[in-house]
Amino acid sequence: MITAWLSEALALCVGIAVIYLPGLAVAAALRLRGLALMALAPAASVLLYSVWAVALPFFGLPWDVWTIAASVGVTAGIMWLLCWRLGPAVPSSSTGPRIALLAGLIVGAVIGSVRVLLYVGEPSSISQSNDAVFHLNALQWVLDSGSASSMNLTGVVGASGFYPGGWHAVVSALVLFSGAEIPVAVNIVTLLTAVLIWPVGLAWLVQQVTRSRVVAGAAAALSGALLTFPMLMIQWGVLYPYLLSVALLPVAIALVVSAPEWVRGRGPVANGTKGAILAGVALVGVLGAIAFAQPATLLAWLVAALAFSAAWVAPRAWRSRGARRWALLGGLLGVALIAGLIWFTLSRSTTGAHWPPFRSRPSAAVDVLLNGQVMLPFALIVSVLAVIGLAVAVKQASLRWLALTWAAFAGLYVLVASVGNPWLRQWALGAWYADPYRIAAIAPVVVIPLASIGLVAIVSLALRALNRDRWLAGISVGLAVVVAAGGVAIAPVVLMPKVFENEWDDESRYEINDESWLSSDERVLLERLSERVPADTRVIGNPSTGSGFGYVLGGVDVFPRTWSHPRTDAWVTIQNGLRDVADNPDVCAALDAYGGSEYVLDFGEGEATPGRFVLPGMSRFQGQVGFELVDREGEASLWRITACD
Repeated sequence: MITAWLSEALALCVGIAVIYLPGLAVAAALRLRGLALMALAPAASVLLYSVWAVALPFFGLPWDVWTIAASVGVTAGIMWLLCWRLGPAVPSSSTGPRIALLAGLIVGAVIGSVRVLLYVGEPSSISQSNDAVFHLNALQWVLDSGSASSMNLTGVVGASGFYPGGWHAVVSALVLFSGAEIPVAVNIVTLLTAVLIWPVGLAWLVQQVTRSRVVAGAAAALSGALLTFPMLMIQWGVLYPYLLSVALLPVAIALVVSAPEWVRGRGPVANGTKGAILAGVALVGVLGAIAFAQPATLLAWLVAALAFSAAWVAPRAWRSRGARRWALLGGLLGVALIAGLIWFTLSRSTTGAHWPPFRSRPSAAVDVLLNGQVMLPFALIVSVLAVIGLAVAVKQASLRWLALTWAAFAGLYVLVASVGNPWLRQWALGAWYADPYRIAAIAPVVVIPLASIGLVAIVSLALRALNRDRWLAGISVGLAVVVAAGGVAIAPVVLMPKVFENEWDDESRYEINDESWLSSDERVLLERLSERVPADTRVIGNPSTGSGFGYVLGGVDVFPRTWSHPRTDAWVTIQNGLRDVADNPDVCAALDAYGGSEYVLDFGEGEATPGRFVLPGMSRFQGQVGFELVDREGEASLWRITACD
């Protein structure tokens, strides 16, 4: 496995450049430096790719390396022209040795890499999960159509309308610049999201909250200590866009926390007015990046932003009198109303609350307290540290918003796990499809900062008693390393619990064998499909088998391109009667409705598990009149339909 990843070193380096270089060019113009610059750069890159992907079709330009490079260059140039009078960057006011922060980031990246690579396996592995079919085929569609626009992405399944395409724009850019195969590019972006974007963003959030590089370093080291994020999003779904959006969430929250300081001239520039403008521009940019990745994460940001606003406004309103008090309270109410409107809008933008509750309320509360959401193993040490950090946050006025945010996220999980009221599930949880896995994934955004605060508080208290304060950085980050590394050593790979089926995965969803959804035989046959059929022909198959990956792996039009089959009368005729086409002329008419398909993949009848289907007429063509064998690999085969010639 390591040898295979080393062979993709060039693509990995290109991936880092794709994620960071455009954002660095733009964010540096805003006078951001150091950790702030590295944290905001990926969000700026995602926004640039997403916006230009939408804009280029209006100019009649394709999505390729030249237009991407030119677009980024033009944007960076404009930003530097607009910002040239901002003045010099202001040094960071954070305390503590930089080596503590750097060490934490390195450890977080290493531990995160171990978890991801052990689960994913080879760099060309494919997650055999329902959403992976759509996302990988959508990437092939981007390359074939020359458009990565969020307005065109659903064209892969013959639909139209907006679909957030930020993640697809990033991965397709990596494919274009590196020449990597789509599965490899997907896994590289997944790895970099988990081990670079997430730890760096988390560290910057904690640094802005505590003004301490030591606490930030501890948070970075602990960034991979919880199984709910990022690992859960690599297992469930698979939710690649949501993984990216949650990884960007700490940066968006950090900008809210930083805004009051920036307005006072204690941010990137010394001028308060310019600092306020920069804060606004940066925040809009990061929120835009999150919206283009997966808009539901904006609601988690709203929770944190409201908690911070309430904690900031309440004491000031209490100390004020008359018009100032009412202005402060009125402003907070206005923000809350806008937040409610956004929540309502996003809840209506999805197809509804799909998932039922599965836990009792006491059990769900214990899950939250011990960080064992969706029946994952309890993270006892991190949970103890987080509880200590929670106590510190409640006691310290500047941190109370963090405690409020933790309580709100905890409430959302208890609601999704244990409350069955349809109205609540639709309007409070609909933006997440009432999916407990998605809501569980936002918990580490506050739990890791609380745990790092708790850890440093304990170490500080102990060292103060021993009069050894100078050891704080080393011991704090060292203990964070022990906690995070210990979890990986005890359980290197934790398979996902399937809470709605009351069982666990038997193996990684990236494993391929003869019993898996996409078998090794099926993948081999699909990868040579373009050599067996004409380039302009359509091949049909049962998407509840490995044929769902036919478009991305085969390079030809394999239909359907998602995990679900069409719900039309014509398709029902095909799925039930294709193998008897010689005796049923209605089947040929039905095939005409789908482009007169001449070829069909026989990968078996399918399976009757959630999101998949048994289509009995689309298999066992051996010996049937009207079919001609074109290719075979083990149990997988490709046939030409001759009955309709």
